[in-house]
Amino acid sequence: MKEMNTEIACIRLGNAYVIPVTCPTIASEFLRKQDATFTSRSLSMSADLITSGYSTTIFVPFGDQLKKMKKIITNDFLSSPKHLWLHDKRTEEADNLMFYVYNECKNKVKEALRIIKKYHDPIVQEKIKQWNDGLKVDAEDWLDVLISLKDASNNPSLTLEEINAQIIELMLATVDNSSNTFEWALAEMINQPELLHRAVEELDTVVGKERLVQESDIPKLNYVKACAKEAFRLHPIAPFIPLHVSMSDTMVGNYFIPKGSHAMLSRQELGRNPKVWNEPYNTGRRGCPGVMLGTTMTVMLLARLLHGFTWSAPPNVSSINLAESNDDILLAEPLVAIAKPRLPSELAIPT
Repeated sequence: MKEMNTEIACIRLGNAYVIPVTCPTIASEFLRKQDATFTSRSLSMSADLITSGYSTTIFVPFGDQLKKMKKIITNDFLSSPKHLWLHDKRTEEADNLMFYVYNECKNKVKEALRIIKKYHDPIVQEKIKQWNDGLKVDAEDWLDVLISLKDASNNPSLTLEEINAQIIELMLATVDNSSNTFEWALAEMINQPELLHRAVEELDTVVGKERLVQESDIPKLNYVKACAKEAFRLHPIAPFIPLHVSMSDTMVGNYFIPKGSHAMLSRQELGRNPKVWNEPYNTGRRGCPGVMLGTTMTVMLLARLLHGFTWSAPPNVSSINLAESNDDILLAEPLVAIAKPRLPSELAIPT
């Protein structure tokens, strides 16, 4: 109708004239002023079959059968007493729908955890057995630390359930944070060669080309650290900081916040707001306890890639696509880039 630049038209389909209408005023005349004129229904093969020869209500042409069936539907199905009569059934269906959606979401999480625990639990159980059998006496990783913790009575500080839950939480919270961040950083830097050149120049000055960059070099790699932190700022690993729930009524920015409110703070909006750039702040008591470790790992991985290779976009690609995924805030397409070694080959072979 927009292409025809009209709000009413007349189209002949076979023996019938079809009048499409998009104008509210004209539609009102059809439905209200001339309602009696337009009370019948069209005849069609599908309507005839569905209604068993036009013996129902909705698709039946105007006539005695319509009057009969409409009276039954109105008085015996849809009257106020019948509406109240089925109240509990409607509530039950609404509950069922809500429970169905909730359980679908819950089942997806449970299935994901089942797969994780399939591989995770045997490792934890084997470690605990090694400690109980005296085969391990020194902690070699975080799991060992959790297992070996003792309380004042020399009993295990954590139950098996607590150990399993904490390891899974740590894994889910951190498993791909560093890789996602330095992927964003590398993509941004390939698109801005001057930034890439400056970072590599710093690495060559601090580290040289006769050895690999080490964590001990990080305090001197101020520009590389700045690039990693800028990637954190522009492309956080999650859109929101974990919910902060108020434990009492309070006032924030002249707004009353009742007890039990869930504060949802946007990482992206806060990180990209120039008002906080000169005076950045942390996320308080519930801030990430692994900031130092996560930052160290991210800077180290980024530094190794920048130091070890010359990076560029693939042939026939003018720039890396920095579009975000529709499902999260990661790259919509995995980063594909050309890496050319720039250090002696023997440095790339583990000893």
